[in-house]
Amino acid sequence: MTNVLAISGSVRAGSFNSMLIHAARELVPSGMIIEIYDGLREIPPYDGGLDTPTPPAPVADLRARIAAADALLISTPEYNYGVPGVLKNAIDWASTPPRDSVLRDKPVVLMGASPTPFGTVRAQLALRQTFLSTGSPVVAKPEVLVFNAHERFDADGRLTDEGTAELVSGLLAVLDADLRAPMPVAV
Repeated sequence: MTNVLAISGSVRAGSFNSMLIHAARELVPSGMIIEIYDGLREIPPYDGGLDTPTPPAPVADLRARIAAADALLISTPEYNYGVPGVLKNAIDWASTPPRDSVLRDKPVVLMGASPTPFGTVRAQLALRQTFLSTGSPVVAKPEVLVFNAHERFDADGRLTDEGTAELVSGLLAVLDADLRAPMPVAV
């Protein structure tokens, strides 16, 4: 089984990004499991003085769960043209120590939902740059930029838009194929 750890960049109740992650759980390819991480709110602000071999318990838990996962699935809103602070903070904690980071070589898929007509393209671009720094390969296509999200979910938070479901399913299929591909042999 392929284990994917999913993180919603929003801690708001009724978040479209959390709804999108729940929809992804229903659209996974055979042999893939999505585990939802819901501890974002408990992670303290990054503090290099606390970033020791025994970091705060929520940080240690996040790092352990990322290390145990085969890949990450991040669904992010866009705040002020960028990544929400709580999500960036968690990535900052997970990125250390740099040479032994749990993010190094960890495949990442990105998606995002927003009630605006522009989606989350800028937040996802910023995350791509961040993951370039951490050495985390990001699946490039298909891009899942859910705009007008309030029109794509029903009152119970279920994804109702077939086009969005196809994009999410396609993104997970590409991740699955990438994870199953044989590693190139160094010559």
